[in-house]
Amino acid sequence: MARHESSSSDSEPRVVSFRRSGTRTTPPPVNDLAKYQQGADTDDYRHRMIVNMAAFLFVIALIGAGLWLVDAMERMRKDQDCVLSGRSGCTPVEYNKDRR
Repeated sequence: MARHESSSSDSEPRVVSFRRSGTRTTPPPVNDLAKYQQGADTDDYRHRMIVNMAAFLFVIALIGAGLWLVDAMERMRKDQDCVLSGRSGCTPVEYNKDRR
């Protein structure tokens, strides 16, 4: 590999200029946004509140399912730790005394 000697010393910073080739293109403008605009007379407060309540209930259901899942995993972990430690009677067994 041939080494090119430069007239400047190695301690000087080098600046490399980049030139763009071609012309700059711009995206075409949007035709019409009127179909996305809503006026004050078209605001449906009742529908918006129903959708907000449905979203709120969905989020609450997700949180509840997550908490239930965490609790179930914690109980399973405790039972598994108990069994692996060699103890007996780790899980309580429910029975009905009145049944004959």
